[in-house]
Amino acid sequence: MIQAQDIENLLRESFPHAQITVQGDDGAHFAAEVIDESFRGLNRVQQQRAVYAALKGKMDGANGELHALALTTKAPE
Repeated sequence: MIQAQDIENLLRESFPHAQITVQGDDGAHFAAEVIDESFRGLNRVQQQRAVYAALKGKMDGANGELHALALTTKAPE
């Protein structure tokens, strides 16, 4: 079962300087906020694709450990 800390660790590998907040404790449903300079100039879909890529297949259909992730992404203010 995946934990919030596991998600944060995966995201940290791809976004080492990001402000990352992951919430959720049921092992399947989480909310994550990733604020990173690399998102500047990207639309929301592009930002979220970058985050899903960082999760390395953890969300891939029935085989994925992570079933639901409410995702907020943005560049720093």
